[in-house]
Amino acid sequence: MSRKKTIMLSKLWILAYRDLGRNRRRTILSIVAVALGLGLLILMNGYIAGVMDESVQNNIRLNTGHLQIRADSYTEGELSLAWPDLLRDPEVLAAHAATLPGVRGAAPVLWAGGVIATPNDSLGIQITGIDPTSTIYDPIREALVGGVFLSADDRTGIMIGRRLAEELGLAVGSDVSLTVVDSDGNADEGVFTVRGLFHTGIPSYDQGSVLMPLAKAQAFARTERRASAIMIMLHDNQALVSVSAALRSPDLQLLSWQDMNRLFLETMQTGLAFYYILDGIVMLIVAVIIANTLLMSVFERIREMGILSALGMKGRHLTQMLLLEAACMGLVGIALGLVLGLGGVAYLTYVGITIGDIASVAGDSIALGSTIHGRFVPETFAGLSIATFIFVLLAALYPAWYAARLEPVVALRG
Repeated sequence: MSRKKTIMLSKLWILAYRDLGRNRRRTILSIVAVALGLGLLILMNGYIAGVMDESVQNNIRLNTGHLQIRADSYTEGELSLAWPDLLRDPEVLAAHAATLPGVRGAAPVLWAGGVIATPNDSLGIQITGIDPTSTIYDPIREALVGGVFLSADDRTGIMIGRRLAEELGLAVGSDVSLTVVDSDGNADEGVFTVRGLFHTGIPSYDQGSVLMPLAKAQAFARTERRASAIMIMLHDNQALVSVSAALRSPDLQLLSWQDMNRLFLETMQTGLAFYYILDGIVMLIVAVIIANTLLMSVFERIREMGILSALGMKGRHLTQMLLLEAACMGLVGIALGLVLGLGGVAYLTYVGITIGDIASVAGDSIALGSTIHGRFVPETFAGLSIATFIFVLLAALYPAWYAARLEPVVALRG
């Protein structure tokens, strides 16, 4: 850049800074509009990212795992106990999966629909037969709030969520009746003792799940050591492809966490289109405010611009001056917006918003917790900041174009 251009640019900076200070209240309000707009966008996007990530992670650690092996005929949601729909020799499959690199744990699981009943009430629940020794169930072990965890040889014990216990008036040591339709299609009933209570913070899970040792669940449902699936947890998602390739078999289904959460992910992707539109609307409002501020500034300084033009300042210099004014307001507003937005996301991330029983309305397929947290998404926040700055500069184009077209004689007349 030549020395002459550098001197001109520095003078334009001085003029832009001085002009912004003429009407401080209007300038401050414009900066506040940019800050609030960007802060709102960052907060909203951090919240949505947190809801998506937390729901998926909750579902992975409590319901689906990263991978599942199922019989080819098993249909998700039906909780079939028919022998052709179940896995034979699930322990062999689980042991093989556990030896693969990247696998943190693998265990058979048996699912069955059932009814839990007390003398005064009854509820439909999902019975889950688990391997109590598997590390896959560490989240349940850590969520224990009363009693003891199940043991593999327990034939009469179950674990239930604290919410379910409160609804039915149960406590550790209480006896309850469980009814299940077994693999032969007959209704079997048994009396079980509550060994422990867990509280995961996921209302749908805490209210609708009954856990019992896998061996007892198999005997209760008459599945003869068969299982609904092999649940596999990985150390990280990078091992997903290699582990899937090692376990693939023509007579088995192999489902990844994306497959098992497809409905939720597709629903959220559809919902994101609305938030993109909302992002655009907020940025457009900010752009209109900036354009109005600069246009009012031009109208107030028409005579001054006429003098500058008469002294030799070209139209492109007036354009640059107004763009510099917009850039100043945009950069200061973006800095404040980042402080506000990141502060809000930090609060959501580390404290969260308690929604209580509203989370249960989402149903079993969306594992919303009773407290929702946000998440930092640096690339999204950077993109929003850049987009906001671009909108601010675009908003300045019309006032700059208008100022550049002013004839000096007309401008001097005001």
